[in-house]
Amino acid sequence: MKIIPVILSGGSGTRLWPLSREQYPKQLLKLVGDFSMLQATALRLKDVTLIDGEKVSDPILVGNEEYRFLMAEQMRQIGIQNFPLILEPCGRNTAPALTLAALKAQFDDPDAVMIVMPADHIIQDEQAFQDAIRLGVELAETGKLVTFGIQPTAPETGYGYIRLGQSLGDHAFQVAQFIEKPNRVTAEQYLASGEFLWNGGIFAIKASVWLDKIQQCRPDIADATAQAFNRRTQDNDFIRPASDHFSVCPSESIDYAIMEKLASEQSNTSDVVVVPLAANWSDVGAWDALWEIGEKDEQGNVLMGDVIAVDTCDSLVLSSKRLVACVGLSDVIIVETSDAILVADKAHLQKIKDVVAQIKAAGRTETDAHRKINRPWGWYDCIDDGDRFQVKHIMVNPGASLSLQLHHHRAEHWVVVRGTAQVTRGEEVFLISENQSTFIPLGTIHRLENPGKVTLEMIEIQSGAYLSEDDIVRFQDNYGRNA
Repeated sequence: MKIIPVILSGGSGTRLWPLSREQYPKQLLKLVGDFSMLQATALRLKDVTLIDGEKVSDPILVGNEEYRFLMAEQMRQIGIQNFPLILEPCGRNTAPALTLAALKAQFDDPDAVMIVMPADHIIQDEQAFQDAIRLGVELAETGKLVTFGIQPTAPETGYGYIRLGQSLGDHAFQVAQFIEKPNRVTAEQYLASGEFLWNGGIFAIKASVWLDKIQQCRPDIADATAQAFNRRTQDNDFIRPASDHFSVCPSESIDYAIMEKLASEQSNTSDVVVVPLAANWSDVGAWDALWEIGEKDEQGNVLMGDVIAVDTCDSLVLSSKRLVACVGLSDVIIVETSDAILVADKAHLQKIKDVVAQIKAAGRTETDAHRKINRPWGWYDCIDDGDRFQVKHIMVNPGASLSLQLHHHRAEHWVVVRGTAQVTRGEEVFLISENQSTFIPLGTIHRLENPGKVTLEMIEIQSGAYLSEDDIVRFQDNYGRNA
């Protein structure tokens, strides 16, 4: 029997703007410690032995096509390679995503138990988490649908709740009811009663059991995802379900599609059980959540990056690029990035969504991507621009190459800062090294490659009448990109 983590890596986390962007969502960020939230999720059960000496297998990831190279690279950095990455053609919520993962897991092992985890949670007590997962896997082996309920620490109105039913012994309970986000008074009553847990969206379920239940409760989701999976294409570790079938699949959460139906009082079933989880959990849904779990100084501040705080208390200040100095502030959030700065009162963080909406309405790009753009071959950072020119700092990974391409509206000057570049320019192929440069005329087919064993660092100066990224005609690309 395989025990397979399933990591659901959807969503953009706009409440963590300006650090989280549509093209670089919160699960890819390093908010706590040395790893991104996605990496920390994968490492949480890596090489862990659960029951009967069975070690947890490498994960199945389900995520957005747009983040495929970022997710793959972050997994490679922590030593997880050759794992299946299922790319959703479009977002359809967690029930279809889990169904795709279950089809893949059952294809590999009919008895596989899936440990389903969102990619954007922080869990600080790893041992408590693993202990709860062990119990959950044991229950899942018997055919139970296991959810892990978070021990509540406050009357939160932003979470769903799970009402505990009959005790099953060994710290597990039948689920009496799933309850949507309550108002403040109701949440206080839930907390005081001791009969409720937060719904954290973590599950342990046999792949075969999930597929049976989704067919029973939502045959429309089961049929659409099965058709999409059966008509999948695959290149390397990327699994692409058929978009025409998946796009017509209803959008539904795991809770709505299955859990609430099976746990309802009318069904009188014990198939859905909950294991309480007290592991210093947070979904980091907003900046104040990061302040709450962060390491605070004597004034109650969480300071990250290059920050000086004078007469400042109970605040979160995060610097990405520059020195941030704060004087005489309290209960504020300050987040600095290379192209945007957020300054907010902690009591008004819900209005960040209004800021994001205004930026989008104005046609600006600060909600889409950071100035530094990751690519499968490395990254580039636009360090300056003006009328008819743009300057980029480019890093190319060892052995990587950009596509064979041309531009109709711009010419490019390349200067090597470190390493060696192999340049294709028309019919020529040649090498340039540190402190050497070359020129790519407008309309010339060209390619940049790093043939060495160290990172290639370049400065690119573009000049021309139109400098946007859509002025690229690709003739050949190692990463399957057409545009």
